[in-house]
Amino acid sequence: MPLETLLLFVPACFALNMAFGPNNLLSITIGAHHGVRLALLAAVGRLAAFAIMIAVAAVGMGALLMASQIGFTISKLLGAAYLVWLGVKLLLSPASLPADGLAAEQGRGDLRSFLRREFLVAIGNPKAILVFTAFFPQFVVPGNYWGSFLTLGAIFLALEVVAIAAYAYAGSRLSGVIRNARGLRWMNRISGSTMIFFGALLALAKRPTV
Repeated sequence: MPLETLLLFVPACFALNMAFGPNNLLSITIGAHHGVRLALLAAVGRLAAFAIMIAVAAVGMGALLMASQIGFTISKLLGAAYLVWLGVKLLLSPASLPADGLAAEQGRGDLRSFLRREFLVAIGNPKAILVFTAFFPQFVVPGNYWGSFLTLGAIFLALEVVAIAAYAYAGSRLSGVIRNARGLRWMNRISGSTMIFFGALLALAKRPTV
């Protein structure tokens, strides 16, 4: 892939990775409650979802979703419903502090739950695959379609890890805020309300015309 193409793609791509959205909000929340390590491990679910979306976009299904009003509507409403449900769950969760030194078994259970959340939030957002469909083709080399698409996808996922780490670290800096029940309650309220807001935005999103 030409160097000049990469010099254009990387900064534009990183801007997309760093854009604040539902998954990055999850990284902040998990980082604040459980630390950077668990947030990074949980984000494997998001990376798996994005990898699937990139593969789908590569074989042309992204264009099909973009062309299908019904498919787009069903996908976005399912994603929006999950975000709202997750937000309501956060709002209603009790302001109880986790015990120090979580047991290994409990830690694994939490990880499975967070992996599932990251995956479902990412895979339930049709705007993500539309980004891959509309953004990646601008940088694909026609004579090396599969090779260049694979390279772009790998770069996107690598930069996503950087973004995840940044948001998780920012969340960990907020850990002191949630060391008491009041701080935890406000953290849940802010996270839950923001998640519901993202769900509402997704439900109102219109299918791109270009």
